[in-house]
Amino acid sequence: MPKRYTIKAERKPLDKIIKMLAVSDEPKKVLVAGCGTCVTICFAGGEQEVELLVSQLKLRAKSGNGAAGLARTEFVQSTPQRQCELEYIENLADEVAEAEAVISMACGVGVQVMAQRFPDTPVYPALDTTFMGPPARHGVWIENCAGCGDCIIGYTAGVCPVARCAKSMMNGPCGGSQNGKCEVDREIDCAWALIFEGLKNQGKLRNIMSPAPAKNWSTSAHGGQRKIVREDIVQ
Repeated sequence: MPKRYTIKAERKPLDKIIKMLAVSDEPKKVLVAGCGTCVTICFAGGEQEVELLVSQLKLRAKSGNGAAGLARTEFVQSTPQRQCELEYIENLADEVAEAEAVISMACGVGVQVMAQRFPDTPVYPALDTTFMGPPARHGVWIENCAGCGDCIIGYTAGVCPVARCAKSMMNGPCGGSQNGKCEVDREIDCAWALIFEGLKNQGKLRNIMSPAPAKNWSTSAHGGQRKIVREDIVQ
């Protein structure tokens, strides 16, 4: 099974999480569920982050500061390997059945899978899912893929202009690019400057000498909910 370490997320402020819980009318028991894959790698929803959130919720409930309705709430915790696949959350069935609400510390995919599997129990997201990208250095991640469904980076020296250009330009840099930097933020490399230098080093500048055709955005999120069907392995 491939490891899904590319999705990045950040935890919501504690007050926002408490505000969502308030909708559940003083729950007696709340399950805080982490995820042992992507969000563990970016330090947003692994076991340690689950323990921290539970501790913060207990302290806030005890203090009564904006969380009086949680004073008698029992918080339990669990961190399956993944929340995005049913086989991994099936073991949570008993814990969810005993809880009146679930706080999911997974990405938006995991939250939705939990909500679909356990439709009778409200599932609240504790994280904001941000983007897909690798680590630049310890504690720093940078977006480099928009999941557009029509990958062209074989022609652009492995640099995605959809995700890495502020304007998703498909035919070279805009007029605001200067000295290899983006006009939106001078700390950001211009994607097309990177593409040009990469192709130049590879001796393949001819790849961008002809105008690129209009992109088929129907393969991206703009075309509605997407799916992949592999008929050869469908059961």
